[in-house]
Amino acid sequence: MKNTYIAIIVLVVLAGAAVVFGVKKSAEAPIVKEPAICTMEAKQCPDGSYVGRSGPKCEFAACPEAKTPVSAVKEFVVSGKNFSFSPSTITVNKGDRVKIIFENSAGFHDFKIDEYGVATKQTNAPTTEVLEFTADKAGSFEYYCSVGSHKAMGMKGTLIVE
Repeated sequence: MKNTYIAIIVLVVLAGAAVVFGVKKSAEAPIVKEPAICTMEAKQCPDGSYVGRSGPKCEFAACPEAKTPVSAVKEFVVSGKNFSFSPSTITVNKGDRVKIIFENSAGFHDFKIDEYGVATKQTNAPTTEVLEFTADKAGSFEYYCSVGSHKAMGMKGTLIVE
């Protein structure tokens, strides 16, 4: 019987040692960092382009550096008379600062470019008025005289922004 007690005590000691040294504390689930879920939303850059989200932190990609126009103000003298503009075509680059000196040399006229929101007053000749704007939209834009049917009679021209 003495051997039985010794065997039980040895088993209890071994079981206790196994518990203390062999088994970890409670099993915890490992922490797994899920990558951020990026949406397809985009942001607009100052140059009009768009960038989306990228990278492990799901941050927006950088906008391209803005190109600073190195050109000076592009200046044009536009003469208006019955029923034409001279010159009838003006060409500039996108981003150019444009200065138009409108000289009404004969009649009652004005000068307008709707897409850029620029216009002179309607005046009798001889008058001169100056308009300035940035050509920030590419394309062909009509300039015209808005007095009566002057536009229909040919008092119009084209601003080309390349």
